[in-house]
This record gives sequence, C-alpha cells and structure tokens, in this order.
Amino acid sequence: MPMKRRAFLALSLTAALAACAEPRWADDEALRRARFVSNEPPSITLFTVIGIPRGEGGHSALMINGSQRVIYDPAGSWEHPQIPERNDVLYGITDNFKRFYIDYHARETYWVAEDTVFVSREVADAAIRAVEAQGASPKSYCAVNSGQALQNVPGFEGAPGGFSPLKLRQWFLTLPGVQSKRHQDGDPANNHDVLLRQKDGSIEGYRNGQLVRAPG
Repeated sequence: MPMKRRAFLALSLTAALAACAEPRWADDEALRRARFVSNEPPSITLFTVIGIPRGEGGHSALMINGSQRVIYDPAGSWEHPQIPERNDVLYGITDNFKRFYIDYHARETYWVAEDTVFVSREVADAAIRAVEAQGASPKSYCAVNSGQALQNVPGFEGAPGGFSPLKLRQWFLTLPGVQSKRHQDGDPANNHDVLLRQKDGSIEGYRNGQLVRAPG
C-alpha cells in the first residue's frame, strides 16, 4: 500500500475514534465540592468485570487513592448525579460510591475482580495525573487506555497494551504485594435498573458489607 494511502487511513481511523469518544468536563467548583480524601493507604486498584460462566473480560477500570480518590472508567457507563466527571475520570469516590460502582457491574452474568497494589502518595498522584491526561475514551478502549495510563506511572511501565481486560489483569496480578477481592451478586443481567435505584435514592448504600435498600 502506498505511503500516502496508509497515512490517510491512519488519520481517518484516528478521526473516527475521536468522534466515538464522549468528552465531559465538570467545572472546578463541582470537583472541589465532590473531592474525597480517604484515610486508607495510597493505592492503585484495577477493576476487571468478568463474565459468568465463560470468564470473558467485559471491562477494565482503575481506582486511585492518592491526594484524593478517583475512578478512571474509560468508555464506562456508570454515572451518578453527585459524581462529577472529566473525560472518564470520576471524582468524589467515597466508600459508598465505590460500592455503588461495584454493585452496578456485579450481577448474575458478571463478577468484579478488585486487585489492589499499595504505593507511595507520589506514585498514586502520578497515576491520577496519568488518567487525567488520557482524554475521553472511544467505546471498547477500556483496557487499551487503562494500560496506556499505567505505562506512565512509576513501577507500572510494563502494563500491556491491547483490548483484553483479562490480559491486563493477568499482568497486574504479577505485581508485588497485590491484594485481590471478588464481588458477585444475583442482580438481574440488566444493570439499568441498578443505576436508576442508585440515582433515585432507593438504594441507600452499604452497611456492614451488605447492600441496604431504602424502605418502600
């Protein structure tokens, strides 16, 4: 294929992908109000949504606990009126909103792997800057952009590229000191109803590890 033709196709693909991305930009005041600082040690967590029963990878996301706690949810669909977003970075991730996020993805057809590596505050904040620099993600680019962001974080430079959430998780599990949790529940396969309950307040949150639903 001629060089000019290849260059044209590459530019066309880049433009098409950019068109699929959905940029969002919450204002500074919204971020200031939502900011949450956790008392837990600084860490980087990889969430992987995995299918039941076949074990296919459905989604990748990163939760970073540094000078504040955020979730990087590239090409993700979870949202909440109290959570401001800038290009796939979700701010104000309290313990309850973390559980909301997990509950949205964990259902009868998917479970959620929560894999965490503890890092220094400097490394965690470098990870926050890395995800903030990624920009809005095209659909299906959750593992690609999560891996790219990690490649810019000290100690995580070996993160793989590619579209497979499972391959990204397999690499993450090789990191020293990784701690893993499994989240699974029997919610219906359609997570739309879970999202609506979270937004309208009929899910209040979690208490002692159990989901609490508002009465009535």
